[in-house]
Amino acid sequence: MAHLETCRVTGKPAAFRIGLAAALAALLAACAPPPPSPPAAAIPPTPAEFPDAHYRQAAAAGRQVLRVDPARSLVVIEVRRAGVLAGLGHDHVVASHDARGYVDAQDGRADLYVPLQRLRVDEPGLRAEAKLDTRPSQDAIDGTRRNMLEKVLDADRFPFALIRAARASADPARLDVALTLHGTTRRFDIPLQTETLPDGLAVSGRLTFNQTDFGLTPYSVLGGALQVEDRLELRFRIVAAGG
Repeated sequence: MAHLETCRVTGKPAAFRIGLAAALAALLAACAPPPPSPPAAAIPPTPAEFPDAHYRQAAAAGRQVLRVDPARSLVVIEVRRAGVLAGLGHDHVVASHDARGYVDAQDGRADLYVPLQRLRVDEPGLRAEAKLDTRPSQDAIDGTRRNMLEKVLDADRFPFALIRAARASADPARLDVALTLHGTTRRFDIPLQTETLPDGLAVSGRLTFNQTDFGLTPYSVLGGALQVEDRLELRFRIVAAGG
């Protein structure tokens, strides 16, 4: 989400200064932490629709089933600011270190889920990797995360992102990905990099998508003068191991 910085105005008519001050106050409030919400219902540890049964049956049939290792996996989304007042805001990096799921290596299939309530915003190392040169305050980061979960993702109602992936039959270097977010599923065909590890494998790739394709409304204030770009860039490295 975009966070705003204050700016100094001199030599302007009083009415303009008052109007600009009011606008900045509204913008600064946009990323300020809102009042605490009522306690949400407990989030289930696994999505109800997650296909555990497929992987239990695959393992029982003797196929190689690998488990996604959250500690070694990473999903990163770069969120860019837009609008005529974009210069007052920040770009952000949203990350998950909690991707979980399975890979059926023989079948060329994987199913994963990401708990949205555990998303992290603006980790310093990831901001540096993304070459973001502004420094949002911790209050701004906390407010951005709250707005993202409550006002955009509606994470209490849709607590998970789900990913189903299968190798494209025509080209084993490409992946057919079905991403379900906010109750909507969209499909992507993306290039894939695969690395064999001593205890399993790692797959890496990237894709871009529009928030509006999933029924999400990009966060904005002041009638869109400062807003989050609809288009998002996602990259991932998923490690899956046996045992």
